[in-house]
Amino acid sequence: MKFVTLANGTPDGRLHIASRDGKHAVAAEKVETLQQALETWTENASAWKSQYDKLNAGEAPGAQPLTADAMLAPLPRAWQWLDGSAFETHSLLLQKAWGLPEVGLNERPLMYQGMSNRFLPPTATAVFPSAKDGIDFEGEYGVILDAVPMGTKAEDAGKYIRLIVLINDWSLRALGPIEMATGFGWLQCKPACGIAPLAVTPDELGTGWQNNRVCLPLQIRLNGEEFGRTNGDEMKFGFNQLIAHAAYSRDLPAGTILGSGTVSNKDYESVGSSCIAERRAIETIKHGEARTSFMQHGDRVEMRAETAAGDNLFGDITQSVSVLG
Repeated sequence: MKFVTLANGTPDGRLHIASRDGKHAVAAEKVETLQQALETWTENASAWKSQYDKLNAGEAPGAQPLTADAMLAPLPRAWQWLDGSAFETHSLLLQKAWGLPEVGLNERPLMYQGMSNRFLPPTATAVFPSAKDGIDFEGEYGVILDAVPMGTKAEDAGKYIRLIVLINDWSLRALGPIEMATGFGWLQCKPACGIAPLAVTPDELGTGWQNNRVCLPLQIRLNGEEFGRTNGDEMKFGFNQLIAHAAYSRDLPAGTILGSGTVSNKDYESVGSSCIAERRAIETIKHGEARTSFMQHGDRVEMRAETAAGDNLFGDITQSVSVLG
């Protein structure tokens, strides 16, 4: 199934069932919002599946065309947003460029808790205080969870994954090292993320969902030019392992969003990168200096993920930068 949230003047929008091709939608039965759907999934999923099947067959009463300007993030706000860093190539490249010991990722996943009270619509303009802060995008995959009990083990955690999403995790790179040096962690350097419009059940990925990983290329364009086509299959930790890590000492509420971190591949020379910071690290290693600038006012980033058959799985993220000063 595929779900989309449409603007209706409320903070959480109105949940709809989206067609497989992302062109039409019908209001979801039984619930108003995706948060309500996640909290009542077992009771109502069969009704939504029936709607989905009718919609794809062109037989759903009340179906309407989908337009980009009407779509919000699938969860416009969430109880919790946890972001991992599960791609070892990304860590190794940054460690080498920064002159740090090249240890990659150890056996304990990296994860932080970020801003969850707002997720930007897929076509939103992202507003930042200053271009001096090092404005960067980060392309990553994420999962939206059912309620996860504390102490859940990795071998059991995958069953709590309800939906998969595509995320643009905005970052302000100049502020990151300053905040990390305090010993407390990130706040200013992690503003609101953007999410592609369609949240999809794992079965929609077919062979693109393996070992609790999204094994599909994440296509990124910066100002119309191809920037990266990295595949999510190289996660050192699958989403099941990230869930188990997060749930070690706490219950995770239904509606928790958990991200993979920047998608990164060993073959970066061929497939590129999913964020500017990684490209700058590669340039520093090769040339002794970074040559790609961070984003400026008016710059635009586009993201999408396609199946092997060429279907646009999550819809597009197309976001521009606006700088206040």
